[in-house]
Order: sequence, then structure tokens, then C-alpha cells
Amino acid sequence: MPDDTSRFIRACRGEPHDTIPVWFMRQAGRYQPSYRALRQRYSMLQLARTPELIRDITVRPVEDLGVDAAILFSDIMIPLASLGIDFDIQENVGPVVAQPVETRADVDALKPFDATDVDFVLEGVERTVSALNGVPLIGFSGAPFTLASYIVEGAPSRTYRRTKHMMWQEPDTFAMLMERLADMVIAYLKAQAAAGASALQIFDSWVGALSVADYRDSVLPHMVHIFSSLIELNLPLIYFGVGNQHLLEAMASTGASVLGIDWRTPLSQARTMLGPSITLQGNLDPERVTAGMDTAEQGAIDICRAMRGDPRFIFNLGHGVPKETDPAVLKHIVDRVHAMGGDGA
Repeated sequence: MPDDTSRFIRACRGEPHDTIPVWFMRQAGRYQPSYRALRQRYSMLQLARTPELIRDITVRPVEDLGVDAAILFSDIMIPLASLGIDFDIQENVGPVVAQPVETRADVDALKPFDATDVDFVLEGVERTVSALNGVPLIGFSGAPFTLASYIVEGAPSRTYRRTKHMMWQEPDTFAMLMERLADMVIAYLKAQAAAGASALQIFDSWVGALSVADYRDSVLPHMVHIFSSLIELNLPLIYFGVGNQHLLEAMASTGASVLGIDWRTPLSQARTMLGPSITLQGNLDPERVTAGMDTAEQGAIDICRAMRGDPRFIFNLGHGVPKETDPAVLKHIVDRVHAMGGDGA
């Protein structure tokens, strides 16, 4: 169970807390000199499959930056290996799948998810929770559509053409694929919760490529199934997408308790649209933290002023930390947001 005294957990629940909680997506990553040093010795997948390295990489930004939550160091592709998906994560490319899923036979050939296949992740969660001294750990998974977009396309895509063609032309095949992936997400996140995660985030990074109608028809039922299956855990459940302003109302109807907002949508607008009963997380433009201390600080100040007094607000970027970021800028932002949320100037 999460620590009820944590400002991050309390903000997720809309409960009173002392100041605005802060964490950053990709806060453990390539902008850190310590992480770059590890990448000289290990591949991304080697790091993500070694429990003691998962722990060290996850904990480091909490120690360095003073953020209010850790997020597990891993990759959304990791559990797909249990289904029989052969993939690699290539530098400056991203996930590349050896044999993309193209037909109903390919979907039928996927194996059921087995949590013992990701025991290194679960051990990493346990080791990390022990090292965090009460700071909440966010476990995570990719969402079915975003995962499908990788395994159907075979690699990162700008158009998601093959995925959309399957969704439109072979709807039964696509629905079966989404069901298989949804079942995997549920089991994977429940296993992370059992290992000690205090909150769970589902990354649907590429869902903004869909129309509202396609999202409601082909994605929403699976997301409702996921969140309704996870609610028994009594943990904060975070849902995040990119370029998805047109989908926010539908995404908020899934049962998520927290909705991550990217930098394109003002948080005040999202609050008006979605009402007071869901926590909002975001949404500084990630490029502000690469543009210098003053530019990053002003963006953070503007967001905190707009959300001041809102008990359901968590400060974050609108996407992941860019690799060019100066860690000192992130540390300054954490301190500045904490000061503003505590009624500092």
C-alpha cells in the first residue's frame, strides 16, 4: 500500500498536502552523467534486465533532484518478450521487432503473459522500494494501442499506417490483439503492485494519432477493462498520452485517477474540460528545460500560478526529459515548484 503521508500519493487522491509534488518522466535517463557512464558498459536491455542496476538507476534522480516519486527504470517493450515477441532497442532508433504481427495467425501465436518471465523487473521493484526509504515508486506499462503500434509496424512510425489498416480492415484481428495486450498489461501491473509499487502509470504515447471515433471504438473498451481490473489494488492509476487534446474527455472516462497532460493543452483548460474529480499531471514543455534556467523557471512558475490551490495537481513535464537537459535545471525546477506550492514567492 502507498504511504498516505506522501504528497505525491495525497495529490493523486485529492487529499490535502503541504506543497505541489514533482517528478519527471524519464527522470532516470540519458541526461544523467551516471547513466551515460553505465551505457558505455551495458546495452539498454542489459540495464533493464539487471535488478541491481534497475534499483540504482531508479533511485539516483530521487537523491539528486529531490523529486517526490520515483518511476521504475525499464522500457514499455520489456513484457512483450513473454508473449514471444523478439525485439531489440536500437540507439537513436527505438524498438525494432524482428517479426511484426501482421495476421490473425500471428496474433493467435502469441503466448499468454507469464510474470515469471519478468522476474528481473519484479526483483528490481522490490530492491528499489527497499532503497527509497518511503518515497513512492511508480510502476508502469505501455498501453495496448501504443504497444500494438510497435509490434505491428515493426519499428517507430510517424503514420501508424499498418496499425490503422489492421484496425480498419481487420477489426476482429485488431480487437484480439488489443485483448491479448490488455490482459498482459493487467497482469504485469498487478505483479509490480505486489512487488511494492505505490502507483501505476500507463503510457499511451502514440494514441493521439487516432480520431475520437477510432479511439472510442477500438481503444476505449480495452482501457476501461484495464482500469476496472486494477481498481481493486487501491493505488493511484495514471494514464498519459501525447498530442491527445481531442481525446482527453474519453481518456478521463476510462477510470484512471490521474491524467497526464502534454504541453500543448493548458492545465487550466484541461481542468475546465474534465472537472474537479480527476488529478492532472504535467505539463511543462520539455524543451524549456533545454533552453536555460530562466526559460525553464518561468514556464514552471506560469503553470504553478495557474494551478495554485488545486489539490489534484502534480507537476511534471509534458513528456520525457530530453537527453540534452542540464540536471541543475531540473533540480532548480523541483526546488522552485516546492517553494511556490508552499506559498513561496
